[in-house]
Amino acid sequence: MTNQLTFASSVADGIYCIDTGFGRENFDASYLIVSDTQAAFVDVGTNYSAPRLMKTLEELSLTPTQVNYVILTHVHLDHAGGAGEMMRLCPNAQLIVHPRGARHMIDPTALRAGAVGVYGEEAVEEEYGQLLPIDAKRVTEAGEGFEITLGQRQLICMDTPGHAKHHIAIWDPVSQGVFTGDTFGLSYREFDTDQGAFIMPTTTPIQFDPAALRESVERISALNPECIYPTHFSRVNDVPRLKDIFLKQLDQMVEMAVSFKDSSDRYVKIKSGLADIYEYHLKTNGCNISRKELEEFLAIDLDLNTQGIEVWLDKA
Repeated sequence: MTNQLTFASSVADGIYCIDTGFGRENFDASYLIVSDTQAAFVDVGTNYSAPRLMKTLEELSLTPTQVNYVILTHVHLDHAGGAGEMMRLCPNAQLIVHPRGARHMIDPTALRAGAVGVYGEEAVEEEYGQLLPIDAKRVTEAGEGFEITLGQRQLICMDTPGHAKHHIAIWDPVSQGVFTGDTFGLSYREFDTDQGAFIMPTTTPIQFDPAALRESVERISALNPECIYPTHFSRVNDVPRLKDIFLKQLDQMVEMAVSFKDSSDRYVKIKSGLADIYEYHLKTNGCNISRKELEEFLAIDLDLNTQGIEVWLDKA
């Protein structure tokens, strides 16, 4: 059956990675967890991702009424922009979200306005569309230790700030994997080598906190997971090696950023410094990408990560 899936692939027993289509292919994932006759989505992409998620349900012989939960790692729009639409389409679902993110799902006005402030109305409409509010009665706040029962699975939520204050990760003891959202960074399949996957921290505005991020990654790693399921993109294994790559980069990013804190051309220097760090670690991982190719492929990441570091520097 899994060979017939149009937008998804099986990444563990009962877990499917769905390409939401946001940004580019193999960039933004929604995970579908199936246990017995019950289903849950972890992150849902944007409004425009909903047809792909519904198509996957259909191909797995599931109906929208069998979706018990829509679980959000956090409320950034590439993860949660389509939450209102998916809740509309899945009438029995309960939304699971960090307490700090709940109000933005019940009334997404401020969330969308913030995106418009950064990207402009035209871009937000094109990328995300209108955000649908969710009835407060269908929203459940999930803090540290919150447990979700899905068929035979017991999913456990962890409060994992660092990328965002409203971030949770979800531990699945059955697959021995953690749905990490953006806390454990980004892992693009284009950077895979014989040494394995590459991973990089994401510091997008506006709540980057390196100390909290390190602690969250350490706590996730302490579970000794077989794998992690980052939203960007799909399952990766060999978590101890990825943790080492991640934390080395994080330390170097902080040291570099602090050294440029008072520079007049701070943005340019930090952006170039980030590219230096990525280039070094990619080559160490056996990836022979050129500097030009790296800067083109990671153009959006370099810009947003630089912005996020600048916000952190100004707060610090």
